[in-house]
Amino acid sequence: MKRADFRFLDRQRVRWAEVDLQKIVFNGHYLMYMDTAVAGYWRALALPYHATMDALGGDLYVRKATLEYHASAEYDDAIETGIRCEQIGNSSMRWVSGVFRGEELLVSGELVYVFADPVAKKSLPVPPDLRRVLQGFEAGEAMVEVRVGTWDELGREAGAIRQQVFVQEQRIPADMEWDAADAACLHAVAFNRFGLPLATGRLLEHVPGVAKIGRMAVQRPMRGSQIGRHVLDALMAAARQRGDREVLLHAQTSAAGFYRRAGFVPRGPEFEEAGIAHIEMVCPL
Repeated sequence: MKRADFRFLDRQRVRWAEVDLQKIVFNGHYLMYMDTAVAGYWRALALPYHATMDALGGDLYVRKATLEYHASAEYDDAIETGIRCEQIGNSSMRWVSGVFRGEELLVSGELVYVFADPVAKKSLPVPPDLRRVLQGFEAGEAMVEVRVGTWDELGREAGAIRQQVFVQEQRIPADMEWDAADAACLHAVAFNRFGLPLATGRLLEHVPGVAKIGRMAVQRPMRGSQIGRHVLDALMAAARQRGDREVLLHAQTSAAGFYRRAGFVPRGPEFEEAGIAHIEMVCPL
């Protein structure tokens, strides 16, 4: 088993509480590392776990978990836990995992899950749509499609995400969230392989030659999964295609790092917008 065998790797650092009296990671914590990586794997699939299982009418239950120890991780080690769906049967799925320090394999594991009715606790066939997504991910296929269009084309999906993120979660007054600019903006919405909208943003003209990106929102379970970056890239590509030379946005300060990684730089002091600290950021095209 090699690190390169895994398309998905979850990065972690060994915490003090995970080390035993032998000054190495306590053996049981490796299952926790793998379970944490499985959660990240679902984000990489662009599938919000609970919403997906509800839609499929079932849930996954661990039937078997085995570990083989090759070497030990120590306090503050940077480790990566790889997860791969190895085999899908009628109702079960076999996943393999490896915990690595650099290229060194520390622990290998096998996890067997059964898809089952959560009430009757009886196994069910793995849904064909889920099977296709898992196989597609391991084959290197994209898990997200970003559609760009008008409010008439994408407003229902974009509006639902914004309602959830800005109005319900961040408690921004609804009359501040909705404005007449939506009708004239170009909107982008990211959909997963089940057609579920996960993230959105919009593009409008600030002044001639300068585009403005706004209303960037990602459903909470999908944050940190690069879906927001896909939306941002699609909007910047649209601005570039129409000949804009620069794009600006008002970033919530908590999200400034996300935009820096995309090439944006701050301009001017922080300011408050809708009761939330923001900073203007710009990026040349």
